[in-house]
Amino acid sequence: MSPRLTLATAARVLGQIRHDRRTIALLLIVPCVLLGLGAWIFADTKTMAGGNLFDQIGGPLLGIFPFVVIFLVTSIATLRERQSGTLERLLTLPLGKGDLIAGYAIAFGVVAAVQATVACGFAVYVLGLDVRGPVWLLLVVAVMDALLGSALGLFVSAFAVTEFQAVQFMPAFVLPQFLLCGLFGPRDELPEGLRQFSDLLPLSYAVDAMTTITTKADATGDVLLDMLVVLGFVVAGVVLGAATLRRRTP
Repeated sequence: MSPRLTLATAARVLGQIRHDRRTIALLLIVPCVLLGLGAWIFADTKTMAGGNLFDQIGGPLLGIFPFVVIFLVTSIATLRERQSGTLERLLTLPLGKGDLIAGYAIAFGVVAAVQATVACGFAVYVLGLDVRGPVWLLLVVAVMDALLGSALGLFVSAFAVTEFQAVQFMPAFVLPQFLLCGLFGPRDELPEGLRQFSDLLPLSYAVDAMTTITTKADATGDVLLDMLVVLGFVVAGVVLGAATLRRRTP
């Protein structure tokens, strides 16, 4: 791998995203709108302990919404590069698959960091999300969750032939994680088979980390363990994305 080629690829992808206003709006505005709707829906809903329900689920939603949006954008953008023949032309140059995927990972990693920062700031300072743990740690976890969506988007894009098929990975790959991640109830209360299956899903650990930060003042130790698992999935997604990369979609 060449750092120069990797950074050049990242710069090219970022340049494309910068000129696509609709994609920028999807990445930065949609998660904030969804979080705002959640806060509005649960504004007057109290938990059994008397707290605001949004304070209980706002953290997990902050991990889920950027994950879903960046997953969708990454998978479609990568597939479009193959369909247009761009990857085929690039790989005729002295550019390896590792350089290409690493460049994409860096580019979407930058986008994920910006997206997570905007969503986190909106949730805490506009919607008033109550965070018991450090706010900086909430931001770190939000960025990691968005990176997870980007890495998994790079991986699953290799199995789609059309953009419609890439969208179909949402219900097939993302929704089961959404249902089993602990948003609708503690994972410990799931039936045994589903609980064990949820332990294999990366979004479960991302939501666990977000829940811990928003509910515990001393959350750093538990969160770091969850983030190590998420980081492992991020690395695995990038590596598998490079291994399964095809020059062009048939």
